[in-house]
Amino acid sequence: MIKTVGLKKTYISREKKIYALNGIDLSVEKGDFVSIMGPSGSGKSTLLSILGCLDNVCEGSYYLNGIDVKKLKDRKRAQLRNSVIGFVFQSFFLMPRLNAIENIELPMLYFGLSSKERRKRANWLIDCVSLSDRADHLPHELSGGQCQRIAVARALANDPELILADEPTGNLDRESSDIIMDIFEELNKQGKTIVLITHDEKIAKKARHMFIIKDGIIYA
Repeated sequence: MIKTVGLKKTYISREKKIYALNGIDLSVEKGDFVSIMGPSGSGKSTLLSILGCLDNVCEGSYYLNGIDVKKLKDRKRAQLRNSVIGFVFQSFFLMPRLNAIENIELPMLYFGLSSKERRKRANWLIDCVSLSDRADHLPHELSGGQCQRIAVARALANDPELILADEPTGNLDRESSDIIMDIFEELNKQGKTIVLITHDEKIAKKARHMFIIKDGIIYA
């Protein structure tokens, strides 16, 4: 499903080229559950941004479902991202003025579903993360763990094939982290491909395959 060949990402700082990624070769099969572990500044979030079609490739190639992402125009890349990928971030990024069920519905607005269809799917998803009793609560009325479970449900709104999670347990206590990882493991059993970025070895080891990234280079 995912294949990168010689992937490089560079930035210019004070007229000096900085390699955030320095030749990444990575393959992720459909239905796999992969973790990428590394310290701050290792390049893991940069890699996830490219895998999520949020950032451009500088050198090398990135194929998603056999499509050469580097050759896509911005609009086509956005269409691919919205149809294939669901994102879960460390900071949740829930809309503060929308309640839990409305946050889950939000991505569906761009796919032309009727309000009835959106609400039906959102109710099913919030039940999947065991928060039906919090459907009318605003984000500030939820705990961090509950917010992240809503964020996971939102990531599933358009039934993506691939879930990209960037430090999804980074702001959570151990109990909430375990709940989130249980949800990811269940989603993987259902056929979702998951790529998870983390600095926590215990979390990383819950994946089927673990990679280490350091100084923009990935190691099996």
